[in-house]
Order: sequence, then C-alpha cells, then structure tokens
Amino acid sequence: MPQLPTLPKLDWHETLLPMLARAQPAISVVYSDRLVAPAQANSPSASKPRYAVESWRRLNLPLRFIDPEPATREELALAHDRGFIDRILDLSSDNGFENRDPGVAASLPFTTGAMIAAGREAIQAGSVAVAPVSGFHHATYDQARWFCTFNGLVVTAQVLRHSGLARRGGILDADHHCGDGTDAIISRLGLDWIDHCTIGQFYSHAYQSNAFFAALPRFLEAMAGCDLILYQAGADPHISDPLGGWLTSYQLRQRDRIVFEAAARMQIPIAWNLAGGYQDPLRRVLRIHDATMLECARVFVGAHVVSAASSRGTAP
Repeated sequence: MPQLPTLPKLDWHETLLPMLARAQPAISVVYSDRLVAPAQANSPSASKPRYAVESWRRLNLPLRFIDPEPATREELALAHDRGFIDRILDLSSDNGFENRDPGVAASLPFTTGAMIAAGREAIQAGSVAVAPVSGFHHATYDQARWFCTFNGLVVTAQVLRHSGLARRGGILDADHHCGDGTDAIISRLGLDWIDHCTIGQFYSHAYQSNAFFAALPRFLEAMAGCDLILYQAGADPHISDPLGGWLTSYQLRQRDRIVFEAAARMQIPIAWNLAGGYQDPLRRVLRIHDATMLECARVFVGAHVVSAASSRGTAP
C-alpha cells in the first residue's frame, strides 16, 4: 500500500504559532449528556459522544466545556422540510437508525445544537471548537438515511449566516462516505455560498492516498474566502474499519494536522465534529478521535501541551 511521504519537520513555536491570529488557552468542547442516546443498530454514533469526551479528558489537555442549547424546529427548518422535522421529533416517522426510539428523538436537537454552538464559538474566538457529534451528512431535505437524521452541517451554516456571523461557509467532509445528503440540500435550496468538499466522492482506496494528500491543501485553499470551516473528522477511512478502510492511523493523523494547520495559516475559524468509525471494540475508534484532538491542541494551543501529555503517557 502506498505510504504518505515523510513531511518536513516543523518547529511549531517558530513556524506555526506566530501565524495564529488568536492562540487560545484551551480547546472549546460543546458537550452535554443530553446529546447522548443509546447505541443503535450497527452504529455507535448515538452513544459515542460520551465515550469520546471521557477519552479526551484522560489526555490531560486543556479543555473548556460548553453546554449546548437544542436546535429549535425553526432552525432545523432552515435545511429541512418542517413536516419531516415534526414527524421525526414527534415519533411518527423513523429516524436515521430506522426506528422511533424516544431517546434518539430527544437527543437530536442537541446534536445539531452542539454543532451550531461549536461554529458560533469558533467564529467568536477566531480559532477552533469541537462538537463530539455525528450523524449528519446523509440526511437530505426530507429524508433520514444511513444513521443520519438531521443535517447539522447545513443547519449550522444556515443559522450562522442568518444570524450574520458568516457570509460564506466551507464544509470539509472527511468521512469515508460521500456527503450526498449535504450536496442534495445545497442543490435544492440553492446555497451556493457554501463550499462543500466531500472527500469520499473522490478518494476511498489505499492506492489513492498519495493523490489525496497532494489534493488536500488545494481543497483547503479553495475555502480561503470562507468565514468558517466545518470539518467532519471521520474515523471510518481507517484501514481496519469494516465500512471504510484506506488510510493508516499515521495518515489519518497527518490529514488532521494538515487541515488544522491550513485553517490556522489562513486564519479561518474551524469547528469540527466526529463522523464514522465502526471498529470493534469502540476503543479503536476512540483512539482515532484522540489523535484528532491531539493534533487540534498541537496547532491551536501549542506543541508543548501535547508533549506534556505524551510524557505523562496519555497520548496515543
């Protein structure tokens, strides 16, 4: 399998950190137990936020937790049919897990609400924030599909634009699968101010890894005019994922490093979330999300923070 060429070693204090508009003392994490539901079907995504946050706490990184407000039905209707929203939340239609579990329905406004709050926080801080949620990019205007019920990515972009915080938004979807629901909503509503790049549309095989890493900086440069980047840091491209499988752990970490570096260099706020990841046991997936958080902290807080975590034996 082709391997990613070795990247030049960076002196993070001398090369990258001076490029940051506003370094921050901690990574903002938007989380509440209210966005958690029992795991459903073959996807751990409904329950994963709690485990991801617990794992991040063990890294001993500086994290600042923010409690999300639930997305309102009016906010969800900026990207979805109102009747569809009401049927899902009132338990008269199946959610993305193909059931009508009341726990899932109760969590859905909070998962999208967390993404909205992360986007708002990133813009206001001029830096980065994370919502440990997923289940977005297959959801269309009026249909829940493949573990996705509401498209929190498009809803977030719409809410921030309508509130005057962002005129142009970028969605970089690095899940293994194509964000077809995101594309469908953007096309249906004519949201040409959203720059959407879904990696799974172009790259999904190990032999494409070198081409992917050559293209990734160009994808990011195309978002240079955006006021915010929403980044889906998918875990399912991992080579061992049963529903993905084309990038190694090292390559996934390099992917995240390139994305966060680019956002910092271009001084574009970035809000990221979790996506995909179906390995068993779940610890294998959490290890990937840990690596993303460590790369985020390395860029936006400082390399010394990650080095200290590593010296305590907490970094993967």
